[in-house]
Amino acid sequence: MCGILGISANSPVNQDLFDGLTSLQHRGQDAAGIATYDGKFHMRKGNGLVRDVFFSQHMERLIGNIGIGHVRYPTAGCNSSWEAQPFFVNSPFGIVLAHNGNLTNADELAPHLFKENLRHLNTSSDSEALLNVFANKILKLGKTHLEPKDVFQGVRDTMRRLKGSYAIVSIIAGQGLVGFRDPLGIRPLAIGVRESSLGKEYCLASEGLVFAPLGFKLLRDVEPGEAVLIRDGEIYTEACAKDTSLNPCIFEYIYLARPDSMMDNISVHKARLRMGEVLAKKIKEKIDPKNIDVVIPIPESSRVAAVQVAEELKLPYREGFIKNRYIGRTFIMPGQKVRKKSVKYKLSAIDLEFKNKNVLLIDDSIVRGNTSKQIVQMAREAGAKKVFFASAAPPLLHPCVYGVDMPSKQEFVAHNLSIEEIRQVIGADELVYQDLKELVKAVLRKGKHKINKFCTACFNGEYPSPDITEEKLEEWELCRAQKLAAGDQESSQNDNPVTLL
Repeated sequence: MCGILGISANSPVNQDLFDGLTSLQHRGQDAAGIATYDGKFHMRKGNGLVRDVFFSQHMERLIGNIGIGHVRYPTAGCNSSWEAQPFFVNSPFGIVLAHNGNLTNADELAPHLFKENLRHLNTSSDSEALLNVFANKILKLGKTHLEPKDVFQGVRDTMRRLKGSYAIVSIIAGQGLVGFRDPLGIRPLAIGVRESSLGKEYCLASEGLVFAPLGFKLLRDVEPGEAVLIRDGEIYTEACAKDTSLNPCIFEYIYLARPDSMMDNISVHKARLRMGEVLAKKIKEKIDPKNIDVVIPIPESSRVAAVQVAEELKLPYREGFIKNRYIGRTFIMPGQKVRKKSVKYKLSAIDLEFKNKNVLLIDDSIVRGNTSKQIVQMAREAGAKKVFFASAAPPLLHPCVYGVDMPSKQEFVAHNLSIEEIRQVIGADELVYQDLKELVKAVLRKGKHKINKFCTACFNGEYPSPDITEEKLEEWELCRAQKLAAGDQESSQNDNPVTLL
């Protein structure tokens, strides 16, 4: 999970890119980058939050009316600023690219790029591999100027080489802003438009929440397998893949996206309310509401569902935990040691909301169980008589191969443990999980959407792309373990250089 942004306007876009990336900060807190174009490229990227990477002297150099931006969240072993995005190649034309997702055939691409095209990759990032595939396909067109049909042919040829998930924003020097989305539509990408005195301006973003603060209006989502070219105030689109199917990641609606986003014509906020509605039914089956005094969310993502749970159970809703807003999202922190330490810094309990009460805690999901265990303990230390725990997501059992850095299946607390055993691990008096079928029904219930089927692989192991086999999953888990070991070893030595190109 990362956040991507592209803007084509009639005036400088540097401030809009900065503000837009700040709105997308929840999608990645590890690194940030911006590239602009005014006849030549200007780029700044490095490790840290948006506010830590860009200062006034950097913004002044990011000139141009077209630009792209990226916020990265850390994956296994990935803590180098060299892997911050966007990435750049100088041939053909000069291309910069930012990517949200994960290529499941990235290891196959790198050797081919060198052997067949003499393209050398400087990092292990699949995004750099993707850029070089795209650049090579554009190069093979043999054109000195690209018509829209040429750009779409380059995207079409690129899609034939890629497997996995990808939402892309890219600038081809002198040719325009390009965006495209994988044929399964796993990762989100939306189009916004605004009017200026000089004509229409366009924005491509991971989430539509970016648009309103910048004066854009949501036009629509990019379709699976569709490419978009924005040039001189005009927008061109074309379907560039066959056999497309809209299979967005359901975890976007549970946790990743901000509640004020519309994704594939479904309101994240309303979807979470409906999640709370069906979760309340599960809770009633296991716990008599008369034995619960108060419903308390675990900030931030579970708040909306918790409000609806409280309403359905006719119980008071209270904010029992105060979040330190200067601490990042623990799910997307790079190492388990950092995650464990951050929970105590991130949350503090309001004792009066817990003392001598039976509390029902609502969280968006339970991943490793360490955070849940600490939170249950905090509730008891604050004076709770009983602590009931409910998850708005079903048990997580399988790793995500499409861009969310979930652990290997052995790291999931639900791996090989029953719900009762998980309850004992986290120390709750009762534990309730969401039902997967009811979850899917709840999200799909409203909205004029075209969703064929959600990607729910992290819950049931049903990966929407056919290339995911048990053997490949085992290879990835071994690779992940090696990257984690390498990352832990390097973290103390990495001086997090910031690059200015």
